[in-house]
Amino acid sequence: MKIVIAGGTGLIGRKLVSLLSNRFHEVVVASPSAGVNSITGVGLEKAFEGADVVVDVTNPPTFDPAAVMDFFTTSTKNLLSAGKNAGVTHHVVLSIVGTDSLPQNGYFVAKVAQEKLVQESGIPYSIVRATQFMEFMGTIADGATADGEVRLSTANFQPIAADDLAELLADVAAYFPLNRIVDAAGPDRGRMCDLIGGYLASIGDTRIVKADPEAGYFGCPLDENSLVPLGDRRIGSLNIEKWSQRPKAAA
Repeated sequence: MKIVIAGGTGLIGRKLVSLLSNRFHEVVVASPSAGVNSITGVGLEKAFEGADVVVDVTNPPTFDPAAVMDFFTTSTKNLLSAGKNAGVTHHVVLSIVGTDSLPQNGYFVAKVAQEKLVQESGIPYSIVRATQFMEFMGTIADGATADGEVRLSTANFQPIAADDLAELLADVAAYFPLNRIVDAAGPDRGRMCDLIGGYLASIGDTRIVKADPEAGYFGCPLDENSLVPLGDRRIGSLNIEKWSQRPKAAA
C-alpha cells in the first residue's frame, strides 16, 4: 500500500513514517523539506502518484488565528484535490479532542473547519482526535507560569504519548476508512493540575502548582470535560509514569 504522510517530518509524522515503513508499506514524506508543499501545491501531483492513503499530520508555523485558519483550509483543500486526482481511497486526518467545545481558541476553530472539509470531500475518511501530548505537558506548565507559580485548571485532562498516537494512526491508515471521528487518549485521567503537577514533581521541577478552576487553557475557559474524550475512543498503553521514565521524555 502506498501511503503519503503530509507533515512527515514533524513529531508524529516521523514516527508514522518509521512505523509504516517497518510494516512494508510504500511511504512518501510530503513536507517542504522533501520538496512537497501542501500550501503552494508544489510537488503534490508527483507525491500522490499511485497513492492509496494520505495521512495529514501537518501543522502551521504560527498560532495566529487568521494564519492558522488559512493554513488548515488551504492545505486541506490542496491535499484533498491531489487525493481525488490520484484516486486516493482513504484520507486520514489528525485533529484534537475538544475542537468543537472551545470556540474561543482560534486553533481549535481552524481544526473544526479542516474536519468539515474532509467530511464533505466525498473521499472515504477517518478523523482521529487526540488529547494533548504528554510531550507538551511542560509547555502547558510554562504557559501557565507567573512569578514562579504554575496555575493550572481543575478540568479533566487525559494526555496521550506521541508513540501511542502514532501507533493508532498507523493502524487506522492501514485499515478501512472509518468515515467517522474517533478519539485517542492516554490511560491516565484526572485534573490537569494534578496530572501535570505530578509530572513536574517527578522530573524534579520545583515550581509550585496551584489548582485554579478559572485558569483555562491558553486563555480559553474550560468546562470540566472540554479536553477529554466522551464518545468513541481508543486508549493508549503508556501512562504518564511509564512515559516519563523513558529516555528523553522529560525533554
